[in-house]
Amino acid sequence: MQEDDSFRSEKQKMLAGELYDASDLELQADLTAAMDWLAHYNVAAFTQTPQARRALLLEHFAAVGEHTVVRPPFYCDYGFNICLGAGVFLNFNCTILDVAPVTIGDLTQVGPGVQILTADHPRDPAMRRRGLEYGRPISIGQNVWIGGGAIILPGVTIGDDAIIGAGSVVTRDVPGGATVAGNPARLRESIPAPQLHPS
Repeated sequence: MQEDDSFRSEKQKMLAGELYDASDLELQADLTAAMDWLAHYNVAAFTQTPQARRALLLEHFAAVGEHTVVRPPFYCDYGFNICLGAGVFLNFNCTILDVAPVTIGDLTQVGPGVQILTADHPRDPAMRRRGLEYGRPISIGQNVWIGGGAIILPGVTIGDDAIIGAGSVVTRDVPGGATVAGNPARLRESIPAPQLHPS
C-alpha cells in the first residue's frame, strides 16, 4: 500500500530521493540554519584546534571521522546528509550540495574548488516550472584523490583508491583503483608518481 503524499513532508520526500518542493518552509529554515552555521565555521575554523573544528563539523554533519580537515571556506546545502570518514581532507572552496546523502571514505583527499552535487532536476520543463527537484546520493570510497576543480554529478559512486583528474566532470561511476580525467571523465592510464632522488 503506497503512502499518501499529502501526509508526507517535503523534507521526507527529499530524504527519500523523490520529487520535492525546495521552497518548502521547513527546508528553507534548514537552509537558513546551515547558512548561519557556515558563516560561523568559515571564520572560526581558522583559529580553532583540530578537536574544536571537528566539534563544529559534528554540529551539522551526520558523521566526521578523526583527523578530518575541512578547510574554509566550505559550502553546503544542509550538512546533515554529509558523512566524512577518518583522515579526510577537503581543501579550500569545496561545495557539497547535499539534498541526498554524500559519503566520503577514510583518507580521501579533495582538491580546491571541487563540487560534489547530489541535486538534480526533472527533465520535464513543466515539473521544473513547479519548482520540483530531487537528489541522488554520491558515494566516494577510501583513499580517493580528487583533483582541484573537479565536479562530481548526482548519483555517482567512486571506488576506493581511484584518482579523479583536476577539472574533470564525473558523470558516471568510477571503478576502484581507476584514473579518470576530462569532460566527461573517461578512464586513463595511471599517472606515474614522480621519482624521488636522494640529494
